[in-house]
Amino acid sequence: MFRPLTRFKQELSREKCIEILMNEKRGVLSLVGDGGYPYGIPINHYYDPVENKIYFHSGKTGHKIDAMKKEAKASYCVIDAGSKDPEEWFLRFNSVIVFGTIEFIEDEKIIEEKARLLSYKFTQDEDHIDKEIEKSLKATALFVLNIEHMCGKHVKEE
Repeated sequence: MFRPLTRFKQELSREKCIEILMNEKRGVLSLVGDGGYPYGIPINHYYDPVENKIYFHSGKTGHKIDAMKKEAKASYCVIDAGSKDPEEWFLRFNSVIVFGTIEFIEDEKIIEEKARLLSYKFTQDEDHIDKEIEKSLKATALFVLNIEHMCGKHVKEE
């Protein structure tokens, strides 16, 4: 069902893909939006290496939530910071694309746990995290991308 990479020599290992998902803070979640139009939204994520799932949090209403409720299939693209040789004009970077289905999580304990893990990607300030979770938990939606396929590649913009 999922296509192999055309430029297979640039394909990243599964381990490298996981490393990118674990280290990078955000990517673009692509959904089927209103009227069947593609809807891509930048969003923060937490990749759980034990479960091999990607968690996201957001508000409980809006275009993104409506789109996911209509169609569970989604893709998520993450790009690392890349590197550039000062002598060259082009950038070298790695990208990962994940395909899967969205599932909403309703358990408040899991919502709090995953929101906390996501927060650690941005700060280690426990007091700040505690205050944000206490303030926002009731208004927070948590959803997970159940990974069906993952691939990555090294890109040289030349």
